[in-house]
Amino acid sequence: MTLQKRSVRLSFLLRHQPESAKLTLDKEGWCSIQELVENTDFTVRELVEIVKSDTKTRYALSPSLGECLQTGSQPELIRANQGHSTAAVKMTFKTAVPPVNLFHGAQVESWPSIVKSGLVPMKRHHVHLSADIDTALAVASRRPGHPAILRIDAKQMLADGKKFFISENGVWLVDRVDPKYIYLDHT
Repeated sequence: MTLQKRSVRLSFLLRHQPESAKLTLDKEGWCSIQELVENTDFTVRELVEIVKSDTKTRYALSPSLGECLQTGSQPELIRANQGHSTAAVKMTFKTAVPPVNLFHGAQVESWPSIVKSGLVPMKRHHVHLSADIDTALAVASRRPGHPAILRIDAKQMLADGKKFFISENGVWLVDRVDPKYIYLDHT
């Protein structure tokens, strides 16, 4: 199985169904690497390689990958940086002031629903937004349908008192986005 497919499996376990592998996540999403290795077919070496090669920085290690490389120590904990749907995880994120506009990748077919209800977290804890169109397009292209880029008026949302958070890997997070802040930018 390729490292990419192994990363998808790891993401599923750390974000959505840790109980399927008898894993325990704390409220910040951290899982013991020892527990993960004991209850799955992942190795410590493979986990480090997945974290190191992941261009989207989906995962974090503790101690960090950099610290482990400097000291030669082994990581003790691993987590997905955001995107959890499991109720046990209630990660805290740093609040931040977003750029004037943020972007969300969606499908054109979803536009009527978005105009009516806005963007909601669905099964996740937050709506995920990006600071650039290319990232939003990459997200939209992973789903079936015709990709659409939604521009979010983050400046107005902030002025209206909405809070923005940013994850360790630069994903912007909000509780929801009301329709009045959403513009169909590119299709």
